[in-house]
Formats: sequence, C-alpha cells, structure tokens
Amino acid sequence: MFSMTKTLKWTLLFSIFFMLLVTRAWAEDAMSELTSFGIEELMNIEVTIASKKPQKLTETAAAVFVITQEDIRRSGVTTIMDALRMAPGIEVAQSGSKVWAISARGLNGRFANKLLVLIDGRTVYQPLFSGVYWDIQETLLEDIDRIEIIRGPGASIWGANAVNGVINVITKNASETQGTLLTGGAGTEEKGFAGVRYGAKAGEDMSYRIYAKCFQRDASVLSSGDKAYDEWQGMSGGFRIDKNDSSQSFYTLQGDISYGEAEDSIIVPSTTAPFSNVHDSDYSFFGANILGRWTYTFSESSDMALQAYYDNSKRNPFTLGLNKNTFDMDFQHRFLLTSRHEIIWGLGYRHIHEPIDNSDVIITNEEFNSDLYSAFIQDNITLVHDKVFLMIGSKFEHNDASGFELQPSARLMWTPDHKSTVWGAVSRAVRTPSFIEGNGRINQTVLPDDTLFPGSPPAEIALVGNDNFDSEDLVAYEMGFRHLLTKKVSLDIATYFNQYDHLRTFEQGSMLCEPSGSPFPLCLPGDNIFIPLSAGNQMTGEIYGVELSSDVVVNDWWTLKPSYSYMKVQLHLDSNSTDTTSESAEGESPHHQFSLRSLMNLGNNIEMDAWLRYVDSLPAQNIDSYITLDLRLAWRPAKNLELSVVGQNLLDNSHAEFKPEIIDIASSEVQRSIYVKFVWNF
Repeated sequence: MFSMTKTLKWTLLFSIFFMLLVTRAWAEDAMSELTSFGIEELMNIEVTIASKKPQKLTETAAAVFVITQEDIRRSGVTTIMDALRMAPGIEVAQSGSKVWAISARGLNGRFANKLLVLIDGRTVYQPLFSGVYWDIQETLLEDIDRIEIIRGPGASIWGANAVNGVINVITKNASETQGTLLTGGAGTEEKGFAGVRYGAKAGEDMSYRIYAKCFQRDASVLSSGDKAYDEWQGMSGGFRIDKNDSSQSFYTLQGDISYGEAEDSIIVPSTTAPFSNVHDSDYSFFGANILGRWTYTFSESSDMALQAYYDNSKRNPFTLGLNKNTFDMDFQHRFLLTSRHEIIWGLGYRHIHEPIDNSDVIITNEEFNSDLYSAFIQDNITLVHDKVFLMIGSKFEHNDASGFELQPSARLMWTPDHKSTVWGAVSRAVRTPSFIEGNGRINQTVLPDDTLFPGSPPAEIALVGNDNFDSEDLVAYEMGFRHLLTKKVSLDIATYFNQYDHLRTFEQGSMLCEPSGSPFPLCLPGDNIFIPLSAGNQMTGEIYGVELSSDVVVNDWWTLKPSYSYMKVQLHLDSNSTDTTSESAEGESPHHQFSLRSLMNLGNNIEMDAWLRYVDSLPAQNIDSYITLDLRLAWRPAKNLELSVVGQNLLDNSHAEFKPEIIDIASSEVQRSIYVKFVWNF
C-alpha cells in the first residue's frame, strides 16, 4: 500500500528529525526529571474541566478524574485511547488496529455519541455522525500534562453532546518542555515509533516548542487467527508558543498537522448474489489545526479569556469521503458580583463546512453546513464560608439541527474539613442530531430472493435520515464523596442515576421498489425491494451505577491504584415503535469493570509497574468477559535517559472487546504485544 510519494513523506519527516537535532546546539539546561505525585498533591491537583476555571480537585462538585503525565508514562500506553482505560466509568474497547469504541457510563459504540472530547479546549467531536475519529487524535504523549475527565453531564459549561461525559486532553505549557527530547521504540504490534521535541526560550517572557512523531502499527487478528486488513501508520508535528506580556496578560499560539494511512475491510451489501462483498481498501486521513488563546487577569477574583481556532480534517475511506472545516470562537469572563457570588459567563460561535463524497455504503445528497451560537452563565454561591457551596448555571445554544437548547445544572458541595468533600448534582443535557441522521442513507444488508415471501426479489435494508429526528435528552442525578482517609490512602466514590428520553431508534417505513421507485408491491422486473429504517425518538431508558477509585501508598517505594465501576442499563421502546434492535444496547456495556495498577520503585533507578484489568461480558455482542495484564520494567542508567520494556495483554494470545455497528467492518481482536522504548532528555 506504500507508493513512492508516501515514502517521500516519511523521508521528509525523518529529515525534520535531523534538523531538530542540529538545532540542539542552542538548547539550554536539561529538563528536570519527572517525579511522582503524593496523595495530597493528587487530591489538590488543579483542574479546569468542571467550571472552566482552575480549582482543586477536592473543590469540584462533579465526578472528575485526572490522568497525569506520570500515569501515562508508567502505564506504558502508546495512545490517548488506551490511557483512558485508567479512568473508572469510562468504557474503552478496541475492535481493530485503528478502531475504538469509547464512552462514559454506557451506550458505547464506535460511533458513541454522548461523549464530548477536546484537546486543549478544541473540540474533536464530529457532528457529521456524532462521535470521534480516534485514529487521528495524535500528539506526543510526553507533551501531555494531564487528561481531565468528567463522568456525567458537563453540558451547562461545555454545551450539547457533553451528555455522559467530557474529556479534555491538556498539553504542557511550552516553558515546561525546554531542551530536547528523543523517544522511540519497536515491538510486535507497535512495529516502530519515534518522536522528537525541541523547546527553548525567545526572550525572557516567551517559550516555544516544536515536535514531530511517527508510528507504524501492525494489523490486528481475526477470530479465525488470520491477519485482519487494518494496518495503520501515521505522522504528526506541531508547535506551541506561550508568552507572558506581564503578570496580567498571557498568550498561547499552537498548531498541529497530521497525516496517516490505513487499511480498511468493509462488508458491502449487494443486491446480486452473494448479496455482500468484502471490500479491502487503502485510505489516508489528514488533519491540521491552529489555536490562539489570550487570557487577561484583572485581579485575583476577575479574569477573562478569548480563544479562537481553525480545524481542517480530510478523510477518503471507501465508506465516506469528507473535508471538514471548523471555525470556533469562544469568550468567557469571571468576576465577583458580591463576596458570596462568583459569576462565570461566556459566549461562543462555531461554523462548520463539510463537503461529502458518497459511496456504495453511505449516501447523502447535501453538503454539511452548520452554525452554532451559544452562551452560558454560572453562579458559584458561598452559602457557608469555606463549608457549603451552590453552583447553578446553564448553557443556551441554537443549532441548525434542533434549534434552541437549554441545558441547566445545579450542584451542591459540602466540605466539612480539608480532607473531605461531599457533593450532589442535578443536570440536563442533550445530544443533538447528526447530519447523517437527518440527511443520509447507510446501506446495511440485503436479504436474498424468497426471504420475505416466496418469489420475492432481494430486499435491501438501509438506515435513512429523518428531518424530524430530535435531540436525545438526559436528566442526571449524581452524588459523590471524596476523602483522604490517611496520609497514604484516598477514596473517591461517585453514584448516578440517568434518565433518558427521546433516544434514537430505527423505525421501519413503507417498502419501495428500486431502482424504478414504484410503490411496493408494484415492482418492475429487475427491481429489488427497499426497506427503510428511519431515525426516530421512540425509546426511553435509565442507567445507574457506582464508581470507586483510590490511591494507596503502601510504603515509600510501592503505590497501588485500584478502581471499580458497576453499571446497569435499562432501555424501553415506546409502544408504537417498530424498532427491533435498539434495546439490545442494554447488553453492549459491561456491568462490572475493575482495574488495579501497581507502581514499584525497586531502587538502582529501576521501576516495575503492573496493570491488571477485568471487563465484564457483552451479551448482546456475544463477547466474553476478559482479564488483561500489562507489565512494564524501566531502568534509568543516567538521569535523563530511560529504557523500558512493556508487555500488554499478556494473559492470552488475543481477545475480542467490541464488535462494530452501523458500518459493517470485519471485527478483529486485540493481541498480546511486547515493545521496547527509550526516552532521552538533554
């Protein structure tokens, strides 16, 4: 699948690597060594995802979990997606080398549509189909400062589609990435990867960095043991500039560019025997973005921020070619109205233009254009000084798909002492219709001759858009408790009860004859029957559960990080629904998930880390429960050099985690893998 042009692109990337090494002559002192967080530091880490302002984790009235850079380093993960497996309440399942199903608190799928994902505040949620293209979300893992995660609604701040959760990947300030970093490695599934980053100062108040990375991942394996057709490779690069003009004014300018190539194996329905064909195709994807942010501090209790970005992404797979262009502008202001009322408010505008190329699988007759106008306001009220706080607010949005949306939230927090936080919340959130749900057609399968009745022609079943498809609604009730049990043990518990209305169903419409267009049963010779399943809102549901996480410092060289999640999904079709499949989503999320991470510092600069995970079965997909074990052994022969060997999924040759939906691709399994890696700072 590699052409001379592609080879030249790889050559160009390694040329960039070489030029970056040459510029090392201007580098300053080496970066400081990464150190572990203590329990109290973890409890007091600052997050911004809960209210769009920096606040301690112990002061957030939401189910917030933070994956730190140290967590990423010691877990041995090679992608953002695998790093998310560390968070309780987050479902991460892989169904191919480059295909993930990721959601929070249920209703998972490759096109999981109730999880809002951002990178440095730039949304990567795709409104064309409501979901995330995870294969293009690449950055240098060593540049990530932390990944902040809300399990539960974040719509009153972040807006539509922040229904079951919000993820924000936050990269480091350029001042924290000075000097040169080289990293690379290879293994059985990670066939090869490399990265380089250079950072320096440009004057007293400005810092910058540039980076580049590349990778090649092996194809996954089918349940038969044969290789799947889904090898994946890519490269990316980017920059970040941070500038302090004064103690009040701060500027950020950053951008990324990425390119990748992948193999895809699609099962394409056909109205002639054998009524489906496996279509192996190669495709490429491209992404580029640039973001600017200006923050100004008026006083300790008042500040403002203005952010704008442009994002372009292109994909040309067999299923659907697209070229998405997004412009987004966001303003927010924080101030004290009185000594007890802190107000945060903001305005936003987003425009998306996306030409679309049809295929034999997905068809639409329009190009996607969308305008989103939004405003939010939140009042943080101190009811009892340093003890009881009430946060009330709402997001107000107008979009082209469903019109005006109101998404309020009320959160109450009690901090009886500096070690404990008790909180509760009631929130409303919506998932707005995707463009395909209103305007597209996705061909699903073809029933052979004589299936419907004796002498019947082939019948093609397709999902079709519905202009009247409305937003899906959620009202969520949450309670949580955080407590520092001792100086060495912390506990975080979150419970929730979600009530959903107007959930998506696929309602059978009147059968037609194609290609003549005659009404069924007046089909002409050569016609096939067309059975449309249109998007509807004929299902309600409840999801409830509990999530626990803890940090346990056994002694000064051993830390344990256990977590557990329980979840129950209940779905109910309306009495007038003709849907026969959507209720099966009850069995597409695990009831139980358990994770235990062990981090050991053995002395002589040797680290040994283990990660054991249990994921319950998915009855609707005939996927058994599984247990995985990852091991990492690392050694630092010098202060700024780390060598490691990582084994992943070591307990079996391969296991299934999820099966694709909507678009029928060959389902594959996650394999055992081993790789070696080095990281060198200088």
